[in-house]
Amino acid sequence: MNVFRGGGGRYLEMTNGGTAVFVDVLMLAVSDLAHDPWDFRFAALLTLQDQSIMGRGVVGFGLADLDWGATPQERAAAKGFLLRVLDLALSRHRWEELTYEPPRAEGYLRTYRSMVEEFDPATAKAGADTLPGPENAAMASCVRHRVLDALPFWDVCVFCAAGV
Repeated sequence: MNVFRGGGGRYLEMTNGGTAVFVDVLMLAVSDLAHDPWDFRFAALLTLQDQSIMGRGVVGFGLADLDWGATPQERAAAKGFLLRVLDLALSRHRWEELTYEPPRAEGYLRTYRSMVEEFDPATAKAGADTLPGPENAAMASCVRHRVLDALPFWDVCVFCAAGV
């Protein structure tokens, strides 16, 4: 099982298929909203949740393990971005481009959104390093799928890696 942890002991545990869907719908949204350096770093973290490359059942991360920024303004901006990504994904943004119907995606997104909303980035672990650094931010885009790809980790997006 893949686990995405929030604060206060809350977590979202998903099957391998559920995780793949969760990452797919988030990548569609994050790719269209990313603007600031933290946004592209978060996109890179999402690409690292690609089970076709990382392995099945071994992905996930905790909100407390992310570097949310050094100032209250940076942390608020990062959290605001993630909430906007989740809201856009919940609006079924670009889901018509998927080759499947994601039946449980909405429930996963709603659960994760409430976890993010309740999380206080100021409580993140000091020196948290789960979020890729600025030098590893997902800045390149897959021309075919119009999503950010996993460069510099590997040269494909989550959809290309899945053979879509």
